[in-house]
Amino acid sequence: MTEAPQTQGSVLLIVDDDEPFRLRLARAMERRGYRVILAHSVASGIAAAVETPPQYAVVDLRLSDGSGLDVVAAVRKVAPDGRVVVLTGYGNIATTVAAIKAGAVDYLPKPADADAIEAALLARDRALPPPPAQPMSAERVRWEHIQRVFEQCDRNVSETARRLNMHRRTLQRILAKHAPRE
Repeated sequence: MTEAPQTQGSVLLIVDDDEPFRLRLARAMERRGYRVILAHSVASGIAAAVETPPQYAVVDLRLSDGSGLDVVAAVRKVAPDGRVVVLTGYGNIATTVAAIKAGAVDYLPKPADADAIEAALLARDRALPPPPAQPMSAERVRWEHIQRVFEQCDRNVSETARRLNMHRRTLQRILAKHAPRE
């Protein structure tokens, strides 16, 4: 039987520009015994990794000043045995492959909870982490994606509709509704 890795006092770098998510995840991981370092951008993530090489890192793929893959590469350079999980609201095959090639050990869709993130960070002998106990419904995933693109377009309905390739009025109807239940 394989012994679980010791995480008590291990350095965990969290790089995400979504402040509420970053702080919530930090609190959850500190309760699990990690020594958490926070960063909100590519530049601050790379600087934090160089200053204190982490054993673990959780990195958002899209950050305000560039790609989280640059942070993944920096972590792998200063901590070759470091385990990095990439989070994104934009899951697709191309970005998954790019994240793995950059050195990430796993790639999780947002929103991911602390249990799923820790399982991905610590999984050593499994090709895939276990499926979530309660995965998001397809409707909820769609709604989350639309909300994320809407926010990235500075809440501009016309620009969001163009980027999502949908009619503006259809988008307005979707935005007027509440989030689907899980």
